[in-house]
Amino acid sequence: MCGILGVVGQAPVNQLLYDGLQVLQHRGQDAAGIVTTNGKTFHMHKGSGMVRDVFRTRNMRSLLGTAGIAHVRYPTAGSASCLAEAQPFYVNSPFGIVLAHNGNLTNTEELKADMFRHDLRHINTNSDSEVLLNVFAHELTQRLSGNELNVDAVFGAIEAVHRRVRGAYAVVAMIAGYGLVAFRDPNGIRPLVIGTCVNSGKTEYMFASESVALDCSGFNLLRDVQPGEGVFVGFDGEFHARSCASETRHAPCLFEYVYFARPDSVIDGASVYQARIVMGEKLAEKIRRALPELDIDVVMPIPDTSRPSALQLANHLGLPYREGFIKNRYIGRTFIMPGQAVRKKSVRQKLNPVACEFKGRNVLLVDDSIVRGTTSKEIVQMARDAGAKKVYFASAAPAVRFPNVYGIDMPTRAELLATGRNEAEIAEEIGADAVIYQDLSALEEAVSSVNPKLSSYETSCFNGEYITGDITPAYLDAIEAERLDGKAGAEHSGSEQMIDLNLNVAEQNLM
Repeated sequence: MCGILGVVGQAPVNQLLYDGLQVLQHRGQDAAGIVTTNGKTFHMHKGSGMVRDVFRTRNMRSLLGTAGIAHVRYPTAGSASCLAEAQPFYVNSPFGIVLAHNGNLTNTEELKADMFRHDLRHINTNSDSEVLLNVFAHELTQRLSGNELNVDAVFGAIEAVHRRVRGAYAVVAMIAGYGLVAFRDPNGIRPLVIGTCVNSGKTEYMFASESVALDCSGFNLLRDVQPGEGVFVGFDGEFHARSCASETRHAPCLFEYVYFARPDSVIDGASVYQARIVMGEKLAEKIRRALPELDIDVVMPIPDTSRPSALQLANHLGLPYREGFIKNRYIGRTFIMPGQAVRKKSVRQKLNPVACEFKGRNVLLVDDSIVRGTTSKEIVQMARDAGAKKVYFASAAPAVRFPNVYGIDMPTRAELLATGRNEAEIAEEIGADAVIYQDLSALEEAVSSVNPKLSSYETSCFNGEYITGDITPAYLDAIEAERLDGKAGAEHSGSEQMIDLNLNVAEQNLM
């Protein structure tokens, strides 16, 4: 999962992009990058780490220009420790293009081979985003009329990308000397919104993964980029939009509403906060219907994402709501944590129970989801150590049983707690007296109740149904084997990776 931004403005945009990345920091903490353009020159700075650590005053001063794109990275393809895979990516032909991508391609290896043999382009990293950039650049070259670029060539290149590329992708890119491009995959899996702001009588445009980046930057939400749509904004401010896919289906990722997006964002016309409120209502209805025998004294959220759901669940059941866990917001990253004992300690450093809220009570803990279950197990034990009589655990999402291949770095099937286990077995595994999962149909209804125009969703991690139609058991076996190989390599490299994570890529001025 990543966060992307793009701005075409009337004044310098370096501070605007930095502030926007800060707001989108929850979407990626491994790397950050900004590219601005001044005339036909790109100015780039990117590096590993949080936004506040990557950029210094000297870096910001070098980011000149009134247009730019930016990216925060959460690795899903490639290597988290590889500095070369921090985005945005750059190619020098045609004209010079920089690109930032949120999502994950599912035919990356096929595209790499095709690019090398037929398009005569070399891919230098393991990032699917570099592949996507080179596909777009090649298709744009094929449609140039002489040495000049026109809008039809841009949209034709996007059409070709949709024909060749499979998977999930929301993209912002800049073409040197011409303008900013934004597009979204034909299924609309990953989010992308458009905002506007009037400055000195002229309209400025911002593209972002979430609407909260617009709110905090003084832009008004115009609309979402539609599935399969391409948008081109010239550096003169002229706006063009066109549907570029022959077939589209609006199926946003349901996990965005469960966990990834900020609650104050609106994605595809649905308020994330309101959706989570309804998730709490649906979960309360299931508890009342399926588990009326539960003797619950108090409802507590696992901070922070589950708060709206837990609060509404408590209201719906007529139960007290309490903040039983306090989150340490200054713990920072735990980096490499060898051994289970250290991992357990890291959970207790991030969360601490308020003992008086647990002592002698039957507690219902509410979390947004359960993935591996290691954190859930530790939290249940913390509640018991604090004096809880019984501990029930509710998930605002259904059981996660399958990998997500569209941009969420989920564990392998063998690592997922719910794989091959029923709810009683899961409860036993995490040490809870009972586990309650949201039904998938109820989760879909929760989001659709906020925006009735949404009727289809990407739900593969819950039901194993992959919307692009190209994911086979062999494909899942291959990516899981790659993941396990990567994990073994990370454990072997140890402190060398830790050193690498603290290095930054120096700024580059690209012509």
